[in-house]
Amino acid sequence: MARSHEEELRRRRRKRLVQGVLLGGAAIGVPALVNTLIARRAGRLPVPAWGRPQRFDWREGEIVYQRLGEGSPVLLLHSFGPGHDSGEWQLAAEILAEHHTVFAPDLLGWGRSAKPRLVYDGELYLALVADFLRDVVGQRAWIVAAGLPAAYAVQVGVDHPELLRGLGLVVPHGIELNGDEPDIKDAVVHRMLRLPIFGTSALNAYTSRSNLAQYLARDVYASPERVDSALVEHHYRSSHEPGSHAALAAYMAGYLNHNVEDVLPRLQLPVWVAWGRLSASPSVEVADLWLHRLHSVVFEVFERAATLPHAEVPVAFSEKLEAFLKVTSE
Repeated sequence: MARSHEEELRRRRRKRLVQGVLLGGAAIGVPALVNTLIARRAGRLPVPAWGRPQRFDWREGEIVYQRLGEGSPVLLLHSFGPGHDSGEWQLAAEILAEHHTVFAPDLLGWGRSAKPRLVYDGELYLALVADFLRDVVGQRAWIVAAGLPAAYAVQVGVDHPELLRGLGLVVPHGIELNGDEPDIKDAVVHRMLRLPIFGTSALNAYTSRSNLAQYLARDVYASPERVDSALVEHHYRSSHEPGSHAALAAYMAGYLNHNVEDVLPRLQLPVWVAWGRLSASPSVEVADLWLHRLHSVVFEVFERAATLPHAEVPVAFSEKLEAFLKVTSE
């Protein structure tokens, strides 16, 4: 019997994770010492030079976010992956801030936000996004979310439409990719990644500078020349912040997945969907699965971008998004 596309994606993901765990654990002869040295030498993330740093004392830990501009509120949610945080939104946020109050948080477990020792899953982030809208933004807003957090934005839009004016979904996950519930094999991988020495060694190997450079050039950006030493160093430091491995392990093992295939038809808010033409996973062809389930949608494809069009072509991205925001605010 032929495998479905989602089953094949799961099989490949699990294979890469198991290989990474085994290689990471075997490659380091004195793992505890090496892990300690890596943690000491990684360096902490600097305070961003854009926006105004703010803090939200959430019930599970402090959320650090950047606020900039004045006007109707826009909440920007960053994608997930090794070293990902709100920094991917900097250029687009600065443009959007000409007309809006922009909020760009590091989600719990990522970037400079708190990284408590707890079980990270989709429900945690659904609660965080809803609470952030109520307690920080304080009025109806647009959410523009990239990758897997786009699925959280959809669910919040269905469950709490009173908090939102509309959604922007940027190369969203939640149907073909990262829409499957973790199974027992994923649970085994997750447990291995959470082991204090063995799992830390594997994740340190996975988030080495050389591996991060390959990942960014192969899976994230359309133009390899965008992956310079500064970008790699940012992802390296972000992925080695104390406690950062917990959320990354949960993401890699599928614990942050959230399927929105069935709830999309219930979404009554206006939606803007953006895709990079050169995105490989998920590819632009997957967009049809989203568009056919939405009632009110505008679709934009950015030719010279992959999974982060807001970071690769921020001017074109922001212009198209601003046009959508203007129409939906009238």
